[in-house]
Amino acid sequence: MGPLSAPPCTLHITWKELLLTEETPKPSISSSNLNPREAVETVILSCDPDTQDASYRWRINGQSLRISRTLQLSKNNRTLTLFVVTKDTTGPYECEMKNPVSASRSDPVTLNLLYGLDAPTISSSYTYYHTVELPKLSCLTDSHPLAQHSWLIDGKFQQSAQVFFIPQTTKTYRGVYISFMHNSATGGTNFIIKRIIVPGQNLYLSCFADSNPPAEYTWTINGTFLQTGPRIYIPQITTKHSGLYRCSARNSATGSERSTLETIRVSGKWIPASLAIGL
Repeated sequence: MGPLSAPPCTLHITWKELLLTEETPKPSISSSNLNPREAVETVILSCDPDTQDASYRWRINGQSLRISRTLQLSKNNRTLTLFVVTKDTTGPYECEMKNPVSASRSDPVTLNLLYGLDAPTISSSYTYYHTVELPKLSCLTDSHPLAQHSWLIDGKFQQSAQVFFIPQTTKTYRGVYISFMHNSATGGTNFIIKRIIVPGQNLYLSCFADSNPPAEYTWTINGTFLQTGPRIYIPQITTKHSGLYRCSARNSATGSERSTLETIRVSGKWIPASLAIGL
């Protein structure tokens, strides 16, 4: 009788017990709204396709997504809800699918945020002074502690003060005026430039508001319609051009509208001495 041998071992595996794992396809991001209004509309981003046995992960600006009260993920992380969209949360967004075999990432998607209007500003390129008056310039800036100011005329230092009375070194006060500002605590600096020219020139006003899509502008003087567009050009300004100029800026997508005012007073051919430079 020969030696005993063990019978062959046979393992039976059913299809239900056999796990087949394929490489993940390249995902794509779909959005419920690619053009949301700032702080008004909710946006839902989905990472497609919906694949079993795959995990999902989101990135914004190349960094891992941080969940907050305004950002919420679904249970499997495939869907991202943005309850409030701001300039800081427009993206670009990327989603990643991963399984035990492979991982793949979508192309970036950036939301086209409709925002504004921020408060518009009016800048006057020319200002005129009567020669018998002593004009002054005042420079205002939001600073804590209060900013330190330095004034220059045509590149030459004049004095350190917030309010600058222009010396009567010339009857026309013509020149380029620069105010430098410095915050001693933060080290922050800034400057603003104002040009003054002799009488007999033209008046130029421009209006700007940060807006997407670009704002639509309307000008009035003393409540009467003047023109549309971001700029006003009035040659040879006279006393009839004195008044309250209003620039209204409107965002056609969001319906938001803001306005700003500037008073122009003309005495003969000159605008009086007081001038405030706002920063």
